Amino acid sequence: MAERRDDAGTVFVLNAETMGRGDDALGAKLVGSFLRTLASTDPKPDAIVFYNAAVQLLGEGSPHLEPLRALDDAGVDLLACVTCLEFYDLVGRIAVGHVSNMREIVQRTMKAGKVVTV
Repeated sequence: MAERRDDAGTVFVLNAETMGRGDDALGAKLVGSFLRTLASTDPKPDAIVFYNAAVQLLGEGSPHLEPLRALDDAGVDLLACVTCLEFYDLVGRIAVGHVSNMREIVQRTMKAGKVVTV
């Protein structure tokens, strides 16, 4: 069995533009609040993985770029799934973070001490 290291860091996973189920306007407010709070809290995660509709949070014109840039500036890796960027026609149009692939996403989550899906 693979050994898990407690000091291997934390990776957050976002898979939607909103948080929770129910009203999308409320969910958008919640994800914004989550990102602002995460940007102003220590310790920071090692990485945030964005897949499916969550890649839109990284796109040009996203209302959440300020906290995302703060996280990026603080050294948090923001990984955008390339397949999802292609699906949402966002290749070359993300304002923050970097294009990633499923291999890197799997490797980052496998070596993390903790993975939190939001």
